[in-house]
Amino acid sequence: MEAINFFSIVTIAFLGSFGHCIGMCGGIVLAYTGAKVDPEWHAAHQSAAHLLYSLGRVTTYTVMGALFGYLGSVATFSGYTVAALFIFAGAVMILTGLSIMGKVRFLTAIEHSIMQTSWYQKSFRALMGSGTLFSFYLLGMINGLLPCGFVYFFAVTAASTMSPFWGAMVMLVFGLSTIPAMFSLGFFTGLMQKGRLRQTMVTLASVAVIVYGLVMIYDATKFIRHPERSLLHCCD
Repeated sequence: MEAINFFSIVTIAFLGSFGHCIGMCGGIVLAYTGAKVDPEWHAAHQSAAHLLYSLGRVTTYTVMGALFGYLGSVATFSGYTVAALFIFAGAVMILTGLSIMGKVRFLTAIEHSIMQTSWYQKSFRALMGSGTLFSFYLLGMINGLLPCGFVYFFAVTAASTMSPFWGAMVMLVFGLSTIPAMFSLGFFTGLMQKGRLRQTMVTLASVAVIVYGLVMIYDATKFIRHPERSLLHCCD
C-alpha cells in the first residue's frame, strides 16, 4: 500500500469516527463509562481505561486485517479481479458516504448487531461488572467484533493488499485513527453527541468517503486497461 492510500485511510477513519462511529458505537462507550469508570478515579486512571478500551478494538481490527490479507494472498487475483474488487469497494464507500449523510439507508441495512447472541451478552455482562483496567481492554476486543459498515469496507481493503502484514497495517491504521473520537466521547459526551462539531465532522466524513470511493473506482480502470500491473502501484 502506498502512502497516499494510508493518508486516505487516516482521513476517512478520523472524520468518520466523529460522525458514523460515535452514532453507532457511542452508546457502548457511554454505557461502560457510566457503569465501569469511577468518577473518583484520577484523570490518568480514567484516561488509561478509555485508552485500553480503544486499544482492545484496534487489536481485534488488526487481527482481522491480517486474516483478510491472508485470504487475499491465497486467492487468485488477476488484474480484472482486483479491478472488480476495487469497483465493489468503491461502490460500498459511495453508499457509505450517502448513508452517513442520511440520503440512503445503507449502513443501517448491513449493520445487524450480534449483541443478542448469548456468548456476547454473557461476556459483556461479565466485563461490565469488572473494575480492572484489563477488563476495558477485553471489552474493546469483543466490541471490535460488532458488525460495522466502516469495518466491512476496510476489511475488503485489507484483502485487496493480498498480504497478511499489509492487511494488518490497513486495519491497524484504521483503528488507531478512530481512537481520538471514541476516547474523547468518554470525557465530552455532550460535545461529541450533539452540536455543530459532530454535524461538521459528519459532512466532512461523507464527502471524504465518497471521494475515496470514486478514486478507487478510477483506480479499477487502470487494472482493466493494464491487468498485469501491481496492486502496490495502483496509484501510479
